Amino acid sequence: MVHKATIKDVAKRSRVSLKTVSRVINNEPAVSEKTRKRVQDAIAELNYHPDISARNLRSAKSYAIGLAYDNPNPYYVIAVQSGVLSACRETGIGLQIHPCDAGSPSIAQELRDLARRGRLAGIILAPPMSERVELIEYLKRNNVNFVRLISAAEDPRDGFPCVFVDDRDAAYAITEHLIQLGHQRIGFLWGGTAHLSSFERFKGYELALRHYGIAPDQSLVVPGDYSFDDGFRGARQLLALERRPTAIFGSNDEIAAGAFAAAKSVNLDVPNDLSIAGFEDSPFSKQCWPALTTAKQDTEEIARYAAMLLISDLKPNTVATHRHVAENKGFSPQLVVRGSTARAPAPT
Repeated sequence: MVHKATIKDVAKRSRVSLKTVSRVINNEPAVSEKTRKRVQDAIAELNYHPDISARNLRSAKSYAIGLAYDNPNPYYVIAVQSGVLSACRETGIGLQIHPCDAGSPSIAQELRDLARRGRLAGIILAPPMSERVELIEYLKRNNVNFVRLISAAEDPRDGFPCVFVDDRDAAYAITEHLIQLGHQRIGFLWGGTAHLSSFERFKGYELALRHYGIAPDQSLVVPGDYSFDDGFRGARQLLALERRPTAIFGSNDEIAAGAFAAAKSVNLDVPNDLSIAGFEDSPFSKQCWPALTTAKQDTEEIARYAAMLLISDLKPNTVATHRHVAENKGFSPQLVVRGSTARAPAPT
């Protein structure tokens, strides 16, 4: 049986007390650099990993955070988890992942109980929970720390910590790209209305049309959710119009992939007959052929920053080298032009 290194083994190897090892692990300042390095070397040589659950029980301080999400897009969920987990591994913080139903009438109490039962230092809130004012105000009243991932054109400056993504500007850039290719009839496939990102992306689409003097046409706008199936159904509805669109903008790459399938089902060539664009630059964007024009959103880095922002309150010394992690931050997805968009076909 392989012996698992303990804190006592680390203390013996580095010739210091258990308390000193504990101080190094918790990144407390009252340790000389020479001693700190000796302990860190011993930890590396012994492949020692602190037992976070045991540390929580022994201490009044918590050494774990939570991640709460409700999203039908598996690629988004995986990217968020990876980003938060990388921050936790870097700082020695535990992570409890909590998928949930954002529509539940008891979701606020559920998140409060999650923080209390797990003795969590705080929770990363993904959309749509992060965008419900009554929920975050309830958590604040109940002393639950959190950082929100939200869609916003700018910092809301509402007193609640967040990392915000400018979906509106990116959606404007995608729509502008299609307009500059000569497209006048551009279909828009919504994501779920529970997510502010859907509204922000629609605002960007509509704003670009108006700026280029194109009157919005409600027959070209189809409601739906962030899913392949809704992308397929919505695109089939658009392609059945007497004056069908020459381009379709899906609110995410999964929706756009559904639009690809719909185009193929009626023997339309992408991009010669129909241009298609998505959003997020998920694996769907590379799995389509031709590859999908989209807006590259670094979801993993966005989630990582949110985790570091939360951890900076829990263990400020741990993130001392990350001085930029001290306030709300915005990210702006960037247009990526690929083969799924081309000049509008000549009128027939």
